Amino acid sequence: MSKQLTKIATVLALLAFLVAASCSKQNGSPANSNIDYWTCTMHPSVHSKDPGKCPICSMDLVPVMKGSGETKPSPAQTEQTKGSEMKGMAGMPGMPGMKGGAETKAPQTSEFVVPVERQQQIGVRWAKAERKPLRHTIRSVGMIVPDRSRNWQFVSRVDGYVQRLNVTSPGQVVDKDAPLLSIYSPDLLTSEREFVELLRMRDEAKSKDARETPQRLIESAKRRLQLWNVTSEQIAELEKTRSASDTLTLLSPFRGVVQSVPVEQGKSVKMGDMLVEVADLGLVWAWAEFYENELSMLQTGQKIAVTAKSYPGQNFDGTISLINPFLDEMKRTAKVRIDIPNADFKLRPGMYVNAELAMNMGEALTVPVSAIMPTGERNVVFVDKGEGKLEPRIVQLGTKYGDIYEVQGGLQEGERVVASANFLIDAESKVQGALKEFEQEKPEEAAGSRVKP
Repeated sequence: MSKQLTKIATVLALLAFLVAASCSKQNGSPANSNIDYWTCTMHPSVHSKDPGKCPICSMDLVPVMKGSGETKPSPAQTEQTKGSEMKGMAGMPGMPGMKGGAETKAPQTSEFVVPVERQQQIGVRWAKAERKPLRHTIRSVGMIVPDRSRNWQFVSRVDGYVQRLNVTSPGQVVDKDAPLLSIYSPDLLTSEREFVELLRMRDEAKSKDARETPQRLIESAKRRLQLWNVTSEQIAELEKTRSASDTLTLLSPFRGVVQSVPVEQGKSVKMGDMLVEVADLGLVWAWAEFYENELSMLQTGQKIAVTAKSYPGQNFDGTISLINPFLDEMKRTAKVRIDIPNADFKLRPGMYVNAELAMNMGEALTVPVSAIMPTGERNVVFVDKGEGKLEPRIVQLGTKYGDIYEVQGGLQEGERVVASANFLIDAESKVQGALKEFEQEKPEEAAGSRVKP
């Protein structure tokens, strides 16, 4: 009986051992009891009890040994680590650390090396920081219109009939004192006969007192004729010939171009009817619009260059004569009147022209626009230190003038800067910065793994 009990106890003990071994395998206990947890080298916030892949970057997880001196981060530390990982890409050798975060390991200014052969491969070009004269140019587009003070509209001041048209269509060029049209008017004939009769009475008067009354009447008749568009030369001719006429010939007051002829030959006209319009295009206006931030640079009397597509390569000398103080509320521009001599009548009303005003803004240290790499609040240039060494440097910029920037600080005259392929140089610097940080972290990890529990 005792022998049977002994056998039964032995079998039960063997079964218990097998069951314990099976449960241990199912629970997946680690093969190495010194491993605390598994993590990702690129994402330390990942913790896993079992080996596998990183759920963020799919890299193989690495073991963290017990007693290595590392502790599991708290949730706040984990969020700070994630933020540091995202902001870490903004740091590169020679650039300042992040605001409000942990200080970067890189110093404020640090050189990095891009071999000359590599610079040639990525197409690096150089430019020097030089002192250059600064010229600022503002441009606008305008339209040619006639000078209003040199535009004359003839209106009928007597009732009559158009006896003859000397100009027949708009665009016809007329010289000064050239006949425009003739009007038959019985009223004009009556006034001229009265003027001639008064002249005869004055001449026949024997005494000085007898001549005063006709002379006053003569002056009155002369003013009436002038109001009817009879010129002083025509009155003088009438006084000389003493021959009254029933027609009034209108003469052009200047050399110009006929703008409109609304009347026809033989038709009647009444007082106030429009007869002919003549414009002197020897001086024309160009109305141009300038933005409100440019108005402080404009002054009346300034010379401004005017060009037209109809005459490529030819400049017209314009002068700013009026700056309208009222702004367009929608476009935020003000109209500026430019007077342009136009002796050959090349500039025609309705023609578009370009206006350019170049101003000398002094001299300053400058670099090409292509040399500047904006990073948000700061502007960076890469300075050549020789033998492939480059230094990223923050510069203070002034105004942009065409394809150059005014440099107010951060560079010295004569220093060479990268003028092309800036972003490729920036990428090289970030790669080298990441490699430096990785090499600095490897000895620390190796030293931590040698610490005994």
